[in-house]
Order: sequence, then structure tokens, then C-alpha cells
Amino acid sequence: MKNFDSRPYSIADFLEWHNNNQLELSPDYQRRSVWSQSAKSYLIDTIVRGKPVPKILITQKLLGSRQIRTVVDGQQRLRAILEFINGDFKISRAHNKTFAGYSFEMLPEDNRNDFLQYELGVDVLYDMSFEDILDIFARINTYTVTLNTQEKRNARYIGFFKQFVYDYGLKYVRYFIDGGIMTTRQVSRMAEAELAAELFVAMIGGVQTNKNTERYYKEFEDEIGNLEEASEKFDVIMSYIGAIYPPKEIAETNWARIHFFYTLFCVIGHLLFGFEGLDPDQRFSINQKQIGKLRVLLNEISLKYDEYTAKSDLTNVPKEYATFIDYSRRRTTDTAARVGRVNFVCSVLKSALK
Repeated sequence: MKNFDSRPYSIADFLEWHNNNQLELSPDYQRRSVWSQSAKSYLIDTIVRGKPVPKILITQKLLGSRQIRTVVDGQQRLRAILEFINGDFKISRAHNKTFAGYSFEMLPEDNRNDFLQYELGVDVLYDMSFEDILDIFARINTYTVTLNTQEKRNARYIGFFKQFVYDYGLKYVRYFIDGGIMTTRQVSRMAEAELAAELFVAMIGGVQTNKNTERYYKEFEDEIGNLEEASEKFDVIMSYIGAIYPPKEIAETNWARIHFFYTLFCVIGHLLFGFEGLDPDQRFSINQKQIGKLRVLLNEISLKYDEYTAKSDLTNVPKEYATFIDYSRRRTTDTAARVGRVNFVCSVLKSALK
């Protein structure tokens, strides 16, 4: 028999219970509050934007004439909300430029009212023993998919780099999916954010192994650095790629393979802006009038890759293509392979267009 009920409660309800000592946030089976200020700011921004947050689980019991609510799951979320209302921290610029540095009292009146009226989904448990509640809490923490590397980064970091990566992954996710660069299933595991992160790293710190990516999450956790400049470059590079290859057209080429797409992005980025770690002698100026020629040359590289890799061996393949193929097959995310692929493509384009 079902012994819980689902209902919404506003933040104002929780605030009232807290002020009247009718809300218990630290039962014995709950984890203690370990959220960073940045994590708390991210939650507040989610609420300010009117986006959903995970459900809260509570029990309630009558103590004399007073109804006492005990939090089974969600105490860190509720603590962050109550601390924000109390003025204990402010919203970070990493999460909201409009309300950066705002405390609750600094928000416009309409936003404060909306915040207090924001409804949290709540499951209320009835007539449960301590042992039953422990069992539920254990079950809640059991049904968790093992996180991949990108999902762990997303959970671990809340700052500027994570926000830019997340925003730009979403900004271009439709191109990535329609272009066959990644599947919707891969996107559900944050593949678009992982790719965006590696592209931001290339723009900021040069073409390098994906093993270095987490370092940039740490470096730009609390400082924005040159991320805004990099985001502008990201848009320019993607505008060139989109003009060369609309999504349905890139899907028909090798450039839709994710390590090839990384190469293409860095090639266009290097020609436009110059990327660290790449051969400066292979740079030359490009413009939108060359889109057609660039597409022809890039198509030729893709076709030759297919032609040469169809051979039983690479003995009679031109040396530069054999090296490119090797870099495209083995250790594709290593620094040497990434740099080698980009330099090769730049050299082919330069010899034809310069």
C-alpha cells in the first residue's frame, strides 16, 4: 500500500516552518551540509530562472499540537535556500550576470516574490518507522547511474568554465546531433559539454590532450579570465564551419567523426586566430568568400582518407597522408595526434589557397 503523498510546497512554506521550529534539517541518516558557496549560488540561480530542482522527501508527525517536518532527502538544497534568504551569501557572476553579487534582499521585489512562491516538489512519507526511513534513504542513494568523466566534472565544478562549457554545448547541440557528430544518447551523457570543454581548452591553452581538460575547470572555477573572449571566437569558428558544412552535409563526411570535428574546429580557429601549439607557418588568412573552396578541399581530404584506409596497407600512400591516417586511428586525443592532424590539414589548405 502506498504510504506517501506527492504535493508541491512553496519556499515560503518551508521558510515559515523553519521560523516556527517545525522543520528538522539534520536527522541522523542525512549527510551533513557540504555544499560550497558556488554550488549554493547555482541552485539559487536555478530557482531564480524558474527551472525545476529535484524533489524533496520529508516525513511529518504531530508533536503535541504542532506538525513537525523532517527532511529525508534534500537538506542541502533547503539549507542553501534558507541561507540565501538570510543573506548569508550572494549570487555568483558565473551563474547570473544580471543578478551577480545580489543577496535575496537586493533582488527586485517581483523577483523576491517569485522566489518565495517557487514551488518545490515534495514527497511526504506517512507513518514510517526510523528503520523504514533508513531503508528509503538507502534506496534513494542506490538508484544512481555510474557517472562518466564529464558527468563527474559537471557534478564537481560549478564555476565559470563549467558554465561556459555547458552553455556552448547546448548552444550548438542541435548542430552536433543533426551533423551526426554525436547521438542523442551520447548527449544524454553530456557529450556536447565534453566536446565544448575540449574546444575551449584549445582556444585558451592551445591544442593538447584531453587529459588536461580538468585543469581548466579548476583554473577558471572562480575567475572568468579570457572565457568571454574565447566564447566570441567559438561563435565565429562555428559560423565558418556551419557555412562550409550545414549539418546534413557534414554528416556525409569524415568531419562528422568527433576527433575529425575537433580537428576541423582547430584548423579554422588556427587560421582565423592562431592557436598555441600549432605551426604558425601554416597559418594564412581566410574569409567567407572562400567557403566554397574550403569545402571542396576538405571534402577531398575526407575522400582521400577513405580511399587510402581502404587499402590493405599504407605502403604506397603519400607519407603525409599516412601520418595523418595514423594520427586519426591511434591515440586520437593525445597532444601529438591532435597537433599533427591540425597542422596537416592547414598545410593542405594553405598549399591550395595561398
